[in-house]
Amino acid sequence: MKKITICSPMYNEAENIVQFYDEVSKILAKISDKYDYEFLFINDGSLDESLNIVEALREKDARVNFVDLSRNYGKEIAMAAGFDYATGDAMIIMDTDLQHPPAIILEMIKEWENGYQDVYGKRRERPGESWLKRKTSSYYYKILQKFSNVPVLPGVGDFRLLDRVCIEGIKKLRESQRYTKGMYMWVGYRKKEVLFDAEERFAGETKWKWSSLINLAIDGITSNTIMPLRITSFVGAVISIISFFYMIYIFCSTLFFGISGSGFPTLIITILFLGGLQLLFLGIIGEYIGKIFIEVKRRPIYLIQKYSGEKDFEKTGDPDET
Repeated sequence: MKKITICSPMYNEAENIVQFYDEVSKILAKISDKYDYEFLFINDGSLDESLNIVEALREKDARVNFVDLSRNYGKEIAMAAGFDYATGDAMIIMDTDLQHPPAIILEMIKEWENGYQDVYGKRRERPGESWLKRKTSSYYYKILQKFSNVPVLPGVGDFRLLDRVCIEGIKKLRESQRYTKGMYMWVGYRKKEVLFDAEERFAGETKWKWSSLINLAIDGITSNTIMPLRITSFVGAVISIISFFYMIYIFCSTLFFGISGSGFPTLIITILFLGGLQLLFLGIIGEYIGKIFIEVKRRPIYLIQKYSGEKDFEKTGDPDET
């Protein structure tokens, strides 16, 4: 039988794990005659009892596996570990807070059986989101779609089924500054949309803060396109041309018409305007240079403390490993 891996990155999700395991197990039991399956929990440096709860589940069910990362690396890196350690013919990425409805698993598997290799969940509604968050998310995806070198799917997160061919493709992308939503699109393959209504969290509070979302947004743009750098070049060229013609205008006005002004307010405004632009452009350039600085170190993208499977400590996220 083919095998399906349910991959769940987790950080301080002790209140949700057992309920998540029970709900998903009920769904998978309906197809147990056709598919084998495993749970793969990626413990991203949890400070609560998350890992202990998963270990207790493993004692009762050998299909429960876990990877315990050495510290909190963030969800993007935790998912990279999930790609490395998943043993299934397909992998379904789900949050343990049950905002991703387990019932959609059956629909995803059906589309996979129809030949689609990347079956992604797209939200219809997401309860609990503020008007501001929905609007900023909408504008962000519009900007990203305009700038990105590959298509970007608005309203689509990490809840998806990936065929083994997609998993192997993403495993080859070993950059440490990861934007996995862009990677899904970069590797290509046959994709299919599945609509779902996101649920409220079963328990606990979201780990996403505005600072985390801003960092993710910046990573999304700088990982997918160099358009911000091109914009800085374009704006710099336009300002230079305008300045040149303004200089000609001032020169001609003074030489032929004797018009001259103190120009002090204009000078101050121009200096402040250009100084602000320079700092902004240096910040954009600095974002890209910072990514280069991190990547050229070629450090492993993660380290692990414990793995419950047979091949203990075989993967460390090292880009030189095969």
